[in-house]
Amino acid sequence: MLMRTDPFREMDRIVQQLSGTSGTWSRPSTMPMDAYREGEQYVIALDLPGVAKDAIDIDVERNMLTVKAERRPVAKADDVHMELSERPLGVFSRQLVLADTLDTERITADYEAGVLTLRIPIAERAKPRKISIGGTNDHPQISG
Repeated sequence: MLMRTDPFREMDRIVQQLSGTSGTWSRPSTMPMDAYREGEQYVIALDLPGVAKDAIDIDVERNMLTVKAERRPVAKADDVHMELSERPLGVFSRQLVLADTLDTERITADYEAGVLTLRIPIAERAKPRKISIGGTNDHPQISG
């Protein structure tokens, strides 16, 4: 048996037992995230430990990126009695507004070791470029 000393968690547990709800109803759903530029792309890394790859959904509509993930309970046998449940279960989501300078048509996603990594290339139109100057190099002569 596990012993806890946090009185608020103990109150949560008692309320959950009385109401018959799961262990996550009172906790906020979050996805910790890092975002940074790496060369010619932006990288977004979201922590999703314990989430199966097929339980992650990524959508882009215009410039709105939405990531939804569901952490499902571990299948339990009938003779298993949960003593402690602190890992949040349920659906988590995060929405990000992407800048117009990013190419939302070429986003890639990888999932490894509980981290979802999105790579978003910078749009060609947003990259610095040289502008050539047209015309002649000769200046008109002023006669005097």
